[in-house]
Amino acid sequence: MAYDKLERMYQRFQEIEQLMGTPEVATNPARLHALGKEHSSLQQPATAYASFLAAEREAADIMALLNETTDADMRHFAREELTRLERHRDELAGALTQYLVDVDPNDEKDVIVEIRAGTGGEEASLFAADLYRMYMRYAQRQGWDVELIDSTMSGSKGFKEIVFEVSGQGVYSRLKHERGVHRVQRVPATEASGRIHTSAATVAVLPEAEEVEIDINPEDIRTDIFHSGGAGGQNVNKVATAVRLTHIPTGIVAICQDERSQLKNRVKAMAVLRARLYDAKSREQTDRIEQDRRSQVGSGDRSEKMRTYNYPQDRITDHRIGQNFHNMERLLDGELDELIDALKAASIQQAASLP
Repeated sequence: MAYDKLERMYQRFQEIEQLMGTPEVATNPARLHALGKEHSSLQQPATAYASFLAAEREAADIMALLNETTDADMRHFAREELTRLERHRDELAGALTQYLVDVDPNDEKDVIVEIRAGTGGEEASLFAADLYRMYMRYAQRQGWDVELIDSTMSGSKGFKEIVFEVSGQGVYSRLKHERGVHRVQRVPATEASGRIHTSAATVAVLPEAEEVEIDINPEDIRTDIFHSGGAGGQNVNKVATAVRLTHIPTGIVAICQDERSQLKNRVKAMAVLRARLYDAKSREQTDRIEQDRRSQVGSGDRSEKMRTYNYPQDRITDHRIGQNFHNMERLLDGELDELIDALKAASIQQAASLP
């Protein structure tokens, strides 16, 4: 395995540590902040690589001892120690694989998550609400913050669509594998005959973009102010605070009506608009947002699926890696690390196998 990339990362990590101790950097907050972020991103691979190098040095020292000594007891002890060190070194080498894959520049970004009911009528709306709760609970377990941006309720307790922001450390790196069509198979509460229905919902995960990453001309944005149609109290419904932003060149629309303040709604809507434009740009597309979203989540038809939630068999199947996960109640309550770790490992293995 070639470690040139890790060697460069390790050298850069050490260089940054030296730079951050210099007066020139210490008195420059912007430079210190930039180096601090880079230092944080390199810390794990640099530490792992340093441990691997230390294990290699120890193994080399034991080999040298074996070549020099003729004492039988010493040679026996050295061979046992060498076996242990080689096993430890191989374990460290396996762990280094993840750092040989090019890092996604969006991994540390906050995200905008959009969940929409697909085919399946009211049952699909209820499933969309279940997915929202699942991600809410997962975010709580991770110590992330969640802010609701926009939602459209269905006739019962479901959502036709719901848009929310998740912010925290490494959010996109954990949630990016969730985008796609989620399919559910279960007996609806309203089904008297006990027949299993299949419904679907789509999940889009958009990394938030900084202002410097997306240059939006204010003249290209049309702003509409209207009365909120959702819950939120008399003030929200009586006062026009909801904001709809339309990016005229692309037709991309962002709406926020969750806040009581028109200004806060505008700020949130702008974050959604920026994320959607960034997503379109990163995919090298210039079409309208619906085409861009279809590339991520499909049409929401039951036949398009990346994951199936099978209630009768208490099983979640992720079709991309062909793996089953049981105890759905636990998973739907936000204990998703096992599933997300499996997806992340498969992604790393696939990327590492590419030429």
